[in-house]
Order: sequence, then structure tokens, then C-alpha cells
Amino acid sequence: MSTTRLIFEKQWLHAVLLAGLLVGVVLVASYDDVRAGQLWGIATPFWIWLAVGLAIAHQVYVWFCWRTQLHTGWITRMLGERGFGLYAVGFSVLGILRVVAVLVVAISNRDTLPGNAIVWKILAVVLLGPAVYLFYSVSRYFGYKRAFGADHFDSRYRTMPFERRGIFRFTSNGMYIYGFLLLWAIVFWWASLAALTVAAFNHLYIWVHYFATELPDIKRLYGETPPGDDPKTA
Repeated sequence: MSTTRLIFEKQWLHAVLLAGLLVGVVLVASYDDVRAGQLWGIATPFWIWLAVGLAIAHQVYVWFCWRTQLHTGWITRMLGERGFGLYAVGFSVLGILRVVAVLVVAISNRDTLPGNAIVWKILAVVLLGPAVYLFYSVSRYFGYKRAFGADHFDSRYRTMPFERRGIFRFTSNGMYIYGFLLLWAIVFWWASLAALTVAAFNHLYIWVHYFATELPDIKRLYGETPPGDDPKTA
């Protein structure tokens, strides 16, 4: 398989599923309650699409960096030892902006979700718990460098044992399952239909990244990994 085909492996799936998700956002965002509100004089629909755009930028950035590094070593050839660190800065900035954007949407469109506000806040706190435990487990046991995809840059990470401590006792895909509960906590704390839409997009879209980008990479880095033995978390 050519280098170009390796870099774009399964990205047709990424494009098709992303198109479907965008259609869903367009349809949901047409409802008045989802469009309601503003923040800093800017209407909610702008914030919705900014949040969606940041999510896409983040995942396309990770795909491009991972695949070009894995199959050509381009980043470290261009930047040397600084390559991974600079990539990680970009990953972190886009990841943080992704969360902040959902928060902005929620504040702009707050109190549009039907139901009891106290119940929604209790649910937000409940959902925040596993998300916090996930980030604690990554920090203490797994390491953020590994979670960022250091195995694409340094072959030493490919021989590390599977992590089974902390939240990884329950799942090997902690970021996908539990990490995005942080966004849902934001949704329910501010009771926002627009944030609900954006959080759902984010949570579904990260699974697109898993099946279209990360899983093929895992198979190339580690071989045919048995179900449940995925060595990565994000």
C-alpha cells in the first residue's frame, strides 16, 4: 500500500460519518429553542458552529499528525526532538478550546432544557465524577504523553504493558466513554439544548476518530489487538 493510501486509510469512513453528523446538527439547530440566547452580543448559532468547527479541527489535526508521523516520520524529521512536544501543545490547545466552546454554547443557551433545574444540576455532578476519575487515572497511571499518541512518535511506547489500574480496570477506552462526560456535565449544569446538541456531536464524533483513525493505527502498531485489550485511551 502506498504512503498516501496509508495516511488516508479509512478516512472515507471519517468523511461519510462526519457528513451524517453535520446533517444532524443542521436539522437540530433549526429549532427555535436550540437557537435561543446569546453571549457577548453573539447569537447561539454562531457558538454552535464554532464548537463544531473546533471539534473537527482537533480530530483532523490528530489524524494528520499521527498518520504523517507513523508512515513518514515527517514531524520529527522536520522538528527533531521538539516534534512531539509541539504536536502535544497543539493537541492540548485544541482539546481545551473544544471544551470551552461547549461551555460557551451552554451559557449562551442556558435554561432551555425542559425539566427541573435542581435535577439537572445533580445529574451534572454525577456525570462529572467519572470524568474526573478518568483524568486522574490518566495522570497517575497512563501518562498524558501516551494518551496524546506518543506511540506514533517513539517505538518504546509500543512495548509498554496494557494499563489495568484506575479507571482502566473497567475499560480500555476511558477517554471515549468517560472523558466526554465532562461535556455532558456542562450541558446539564446550564440546562442547555444547544449544548446538548454539541455534546452529542462531540461524543459521537470521537468514535468516528476511533474507528476511522485510531483503530487502524492500533492494528499497525500492535498487530491485531484482541477486543478489550486496546492499549490506548484516547
